[in-house]
Amino acid sequence: QEQLTESGGGSVQAGGSLTLSCAASGLIISSHCVAWFRQVSGKERERVAGIHDLGTVAGYADSVKGRFTISRDLAKNTVSLQMDRLKPEDTAMYYCAARPSACAIPASDFGFWGQGTQVTVSS
Repeated sequence: QEQLTESGGGSVQAGGSLTLSCAASGLIISSHCVAWFRQVSGKERERVAGIHDLGTVAGYADSVKGRFTISRDLAKNTVSLQMDRLKPEDTAMYYCAARPSACAIPASDFGFWGQGTQVTVSS
């Protein structure tokens, strides 16, 4: 059974850093796009970053470019999101999602989702 488990969320002051991790089981990340989404209550999920099945980065949201870095570890079957210079507007629930093959942008194109991990950035 496919499962994605996020970890690494927490509370941090503006300017700080966090690293989120997404551990996959029941699916192999080298044959899937894995992406990070975030959602604030009342708003749609926004794709923050993604990494294609072949390992190339699928791009970043404009709001996080230059501050967030997505990477993966095939040996551990995990995908990480390094978040630096965090801002209060980065506060959200962060989700890991996967879909076979290449990345897509809409959340609806992703069939596998984790439960999410909360990130709170205080000013």
